[in-house]
Amino acid sequence: MVAMKIDPSKPGWQQHHVAVYLKSDGAEGHVLDFGRPGITEVNCLLLQTTGRKSKAAKTTPLIYGTDGRNFVIVASKGGAPDDPAWFLNLRDEPVVRFQVANKKYRGVARITMGAERERLFHMMVGVFAPYDDYRRKTAREIPVVVLEPREEIEHL
Repeated sequence: MVAMKIDPSKPGWQQHHVAVYLKSDGAEGHVLDFGRPGITEVNCLLLQTTGRKSKAAKTTPLIYGTDGRNFVIVASKGGAPDDPAWFLNLRDEPVVRFQVANKKYRGVARITMGAERERLFHMMVGVFAPYDDYRRKTAREIPVVVLEPREEIEHL
């Protein structure tokens, strides 16, 4: 798979990423290149949560790692002081849909704690080193979420 180049400083880059990923059924956008020195290409999935206020489907591209048959994502928001909206959505409604390359799933999002969270956070720093910098920038504990696939589905 060829990496899709993204400039995260450009407004609307996430919406563009989602559109390309969906249109190509994951052939483009699954592997991402942020074009930053020292940061390797990363794999991304699309997470679809239900808006806690709007009740509308919200789709977000996220870097992921794997732990067995599960997928691991980090609610870093670049080290901001507050959690990202997608995390607040899945905290309130943990039944989610997600797409990894061309595979689509319905599953459950589980917020990790304790030793499991520490293990998976360190694993994810190995996937995307800036997570360690983000951790130092914020007073909050950055959540680590496990996506547990329950069934394959046809459409996100």
